[in-house]
Amino acid sequence: MKSAIKLLSKEIYKTCALVILVLLGLFTFFETIEEFDKLNEIYTLWVMLALQAFQLPTRLYDILPIGLLIGAVVALANLAQRNELVILRVSGLSSRKLLLMLWWITVPIVIFATLLSEVITPWADQRVSAINMAVLGKKSNQLDSGYWFREPSSKDTYRVINLQNLIDNKTVEGIKVYEYSIVDNQFKRLLIAEKGELANKELKLFKVIQTDSLINMDKVLNTEHDPVIKGSNSQKMDMVSLPTSLTESRLLASELKPDRMSTLKLLDYLDYLEENNLEKNRHVVALWRKLSYPFALIVMITLATPLGFVQNRKGGVGAKIFIGILIGIVFFMVNQLSLNMGMLSNLPPWITALLPNIIAMVLAMGALYLIERKPKPKPPILST
Repeated sequence: MKSAIKLLSKEIYKTCALVILVLLGLFTFFETIEEFDKLNEIYTLWVMLALQAFQLPTRLYDILPIGLLIGAVVALANLAQRNELVILRVSGLSSRKLLLMLWWITVPIVIFATLLSEVITPWADQRVSAINMAVLGKKSNQLDSGYWFREPSSKDTYRVINLQNLIDNKTVEGIKVYEYSIVDNQFKRLLIAEKGELANKELKLFKVIQTDSLINMDKVLNTEHDPVIKGSNSQKMDMVSLPTSLTESRLLASELKPDRMSTLKLLDYLDYLEENNLEKNRHVVALWRKLSYPFALIVMITLATPLGFVQNRKGGVGAKIFIGILIGIVFFMVNQLSLNMGMLSNLPPWITALLPNIIAMVLAMGALYLIERKPKPKPPILST
């Protein structure tokens, strides 16, 4: 059993690493070619290469399932072509035992994918945002109007916070704070600050202009004898401190796409969205997809197993590789289609995340069951 696991793991790890490197190189090459047209005095070649380097972990995370599928298909096809897989089957290795071995072999890949998802990819995406801010003046996940947050400011009012730039995890620039009444959404106050700092659940604003009221246009239009109406009441202040539910991690989370956050930060950001009654469906779907990612790797290795048991004929290895690539593309398309349909139809997020994996797993297990019912192959005739 140990020798069989060693044989399979060596072949699968080697082939998967080669396939993933090829795919990673191809995607990076085409992306680099596309970026050449954007080069200028600010966006130089070295800046572009730095961006491409920091985007490698994200690409690796995206192509890992398909790379695992294709690599496992190629590895099992090579073993079958050399009759090593046939010998294992004749020696008593059933489809179920082979599948359990392949699942065990996938465990280190799952651990690596988890490290990639929870640590490396979020860090790399923050570096990409920092480079975009320094070079282009805009971070990768930033709207033209900046970042927007909403939270209660008191029992009777709520505030909307607009941050133009995030300098780091504490310092922000271009701040506007709008306060409204919860009952009738009537404007209460506007704070405009050049700079602010976030610390100890407080947002400190510096060089603040506070506007307490706006012109009542109804009163202006209905006044005949006194056309001079008091306008907005504004005053300047050096510093204003506001209690806030925003934290440093939530500020950083706003820079990242939901599927690029770590699980802990995503859960924390979901708590913030739920507390303030904000739209969270996109982040819930991202959480379920992140949690189902290890299961997707298990599904990929399971899909490769039936192809390994198919008897080789002339050109059989090439046909298996083609089928593996085709299955990977179909799985990717179905996965994306399920995500889009789920967002449009408001299906439960766990369905959109798990349904493609469950369907693929059922099909793979069904194929293995049909193969297991066939008589075992005869041992190859060895020439002397």
